[in-house]
Amino acid sequence: MKIIVQTPAGLGEILQSARKAGGMTQAQVAARIGIGQPRLSALETTGTASISLDQMLALLALYGLELCVQSRGMANSGRAEQPEW
Repeated sequence: MKIIVQTPAGLGEILQSARKAGGMTQAQVAARIGIGQPRLSALETTGTASISLDQMLALLALYGLELCVQSRGMANSGRAEQPEW
């Protein structure tokens, strides 16, 4: 499944859905990645804009998800382009 995230709220919804699909509570996930449950709650709702890269990557790994960055044009064209760097 491929989901395009365009807002912090969209990322929060994905994180919350993935946690629930994995049958985990906020407390369980927070303990596994070393943050408090209130912080995880904020990340899943209003505070996603302030998530650190370390926290986001830890959550994605825990949920069996990965981060993919690509040019916006690639998402619509369906063809792979080689990066210029």
